[in-house]
Amino acid sequence: MNETQTITELARDFGVTTRAIRYWESHGLVSPGREGGNRIYSKRDQTRLKLALRGKRLGLSLAEIKELIDMYDTVEDESTQLLSFLGALEQRRAALEQQRDDIEAVLKEISRFERQCREMLKAGQPARKAPRKKTRAS
Repeated sequence: MNETQTITELARDFGVTTRAIRYWESHGLVSPGREGGNRIYSKRDQTRLKLALRGKRLGLSLAEIKELIDMYDTVEDESTQLLSFLGALEQRRAALEQQRDDIEAVLKEISRFERQCREMLKAGQPARKAPRKKTRAS
């Protein structure tokens, strides 16, 4: 990567739209300089964007991503930032594991209903019909 990049170059290199980069900018994740009317992104911005996209892939919220990235600017010792990142990862893992458990429970329920339907079809049991609504003409 170059020392500085335009928004178009940055978007191309990271496989995102310029609109997405402006969104990240509006939330303070990157803060480009200006040359005339052009945004110029420094190495720092490029690194922050890389970290933001990584956090997004992990499913972290925008607030979590910003908090973690901002720590790079404020702490001398990376252990605080690493501990925060570990905490965010643990929370994300727990949420994903809960989703997996929920999905597995629903899949078991679907399998149970499928078996019941097949058994009813084998036994020749007619499916229950919904009661008909009475109309004025009835």
